[in-house]
Amino acid sequence: MQNTIYEYEEIKEENYKELRTHIIDNSSLHQYFKLDWKILKARQYCGILNFDSQDFYILPKIANHNAEQNLNIFIYMLMYAYDVKLSNEQIASCANQEHSILEVFVQMFASNLLNELKKGLYKEYILEQDNLPVLKGKYLINENLKYNFTKDKIYCEYDEFTPNNSLNQFFLYSVKYLQKFVKDKKLSKQCELIFDEVEYRQFDMNKLENIHFNRQNQRFKKSFEIAILLLKQLIPNFKKDKKSFAFLFDMNILFEQFIARIFKELDNSVKIQNKNNFGDLTLKPDIILKNKIIDTKYKKLNSLNDIKQSDKLQVFSYGINYNIGNVMLLYPKHLENFSFDLVFGKDYKEVNLKIKTIDLDFGGNNYKDYISEIIKRVEKLNE
Repeated sequence: MQNTIYEYEEIKEENYKELRTHIIDNSSLHQYFKLDWKILKARQYCGILNFDSQDFYILPKIANHNAEQNLNIFIYMLMYAYDVKLSNEQIASCANQEHSILEVFVQMFASNLLNELKKGLYKEYILEQDNLPVLKGKYLINENLKYNFTKDKIYCEYDEFTPNNSLNQFFLYSVKYLQKFVKDKKLSKQCELIFDEVEYRQFDMNKLENIHFNRQNQRFKKSFEIAILLLKQLIPNFKKDKKSFAFLFDMNILFEQFIARIFKELDNSVKIQNKNNFGDLTLKPDIILKNKIIDTKYKKLNSLNDIKQSDKLQVFSYGINYNIGNVMLLYPKHLENFSFDLVFGKDYKEVNLKIKTIDLDFGGNNYKDYISEIIKRVEKLNE
């Protein structure tokens, strides 16, 4: 694979001079890279960066600099963590650079949405107010006195069964926005045509409280979740009439969600915890089992000395406040597998800490085999 950059590695000027300038000149990209004394390094964000009609892949270092294998593993982790389905052909098209990972995800979203739209466009009752020639619904006395000086119209309030609702407006916004970044717009254009009675409006991804799911629209929830994933991870950058973008994922979050879903599949009682307050202390452990708390750390671990004191204190706080005496810090394998046992506290406030690594590498090129193998490795963590 050409144009491959690895997480935490320097982006050297002799190899990527124009790309370096592009990153340095665009503030929207600064949080994803580190510039220190003219040395530009990738952080822990992986995915694709498009610039000047070229795709630059930023990949995790899992398979010892085998670019195609690293890309496959990264895609497998995304598919499993976010429960999205890609075919082997789509995955292979990323490796041979026939399509970018963003294009594949957008096509998958549009195909998923189109399949549901063909079953019928979702409609719901919306409360409307309008001046009509005949009475419809409720007669609004005050509005009629205010707006109607003649008797040829009636101001009414009524329920309209319409496709012009928040969910469809969100989908229309999504398909129109995402098609800007892909070459093949056929599927998204087909979706757009079906929304011909839907009003176009823009959406803030942090303000979607008015979209709710019920028995009538539940079949659209997966398309909604995929759209949110795409829109939140996509970083557009328009400058001097040139279109560029980044589609990046924080490996800390991806690793946490990937491992959490595996534990959830192995044990339905697993809790993926929200923040809890213990007085002035706010805690959010990643995974809570019946008798163990697991906190994932996407960091290189070469020895016991690499474990930060703050991480030890964090898991000690989990054990004490949740009253669970066994905690685990779980890292991805870097050089070799590590397994350490530590004990914090004393007497009745004792916490047993296990420090372990999990190997995310796998020699095969099949998604199902990969997930099956990682599940087996996770099971062994409890042995």
